[in-house]
Amino acid sequence: FGARDVWFVVAIPVYFQAVFHWSHTQVGTFMAAWIIGYGCIQSVVPSITGNKHSKVPDGRIALIWTIPLTFVPFGIAMFLPYEISFLSREWLLIIGLSVFGVLFAINSSVHSFLILAYSKSEGVSLDVGFYYMANALGRLIGTILSGALYQYYALEGCLFMSSVFLLLTVIISIYLPKSSNQINLAKQQMQ
Repeated sequence: FGARDVWFVVAIPVYFQAVFHWSHTQVGTFMAAWIIGYGCIQSVVPSITGNKHSKVPDGRIALIWTIPLTFVPFGIAMFLPYEISFLSREWLLIIGLSVFGVLFAINSSVHSFLILAYSKSEGVSLDVGFYYMANALGRLIGTILSGALYQYYALEGCLFMSSVFLLLTVIISIYLPKSSNQINLAKQQMQ
């Protein structure tokens, strides 16, 4: 969640007001629509990732969905400084952040499933609690960096940092168990 909050919490609202001269209502409406859209996408993730067809998400699915997500903030940051004839900066951000929201919602849902799949049967609450503690720490780091990076490196710096966080997630995801057999073996080794 640090990869989202590093641009979402401070940088985007300030950027929309300072650069695009959006009102508080416009910024709030965009942020609310983004969150609502995020929730709607999460509700249909099982049909997207194959869970409705008895295909259980695994580390491979997490990796597959994290890789394209990594490139979205990087792409936005690369194109944001330039005037593109067919796409204004406003629309570049709106479309880019919407694509990020869709991919992030899928990733978030897959990761929530995986923490349960990887948990030891007698220690699920501890494992889930640790996951959400790490999640909260990521949000805190993302929030702090959102303000600090925006002051020194503008929105582009926040988006680049988002890609760095996501690249770290890709690297970690490479080592996740890739099949139900590996998941079961990993569970046995944890016991």
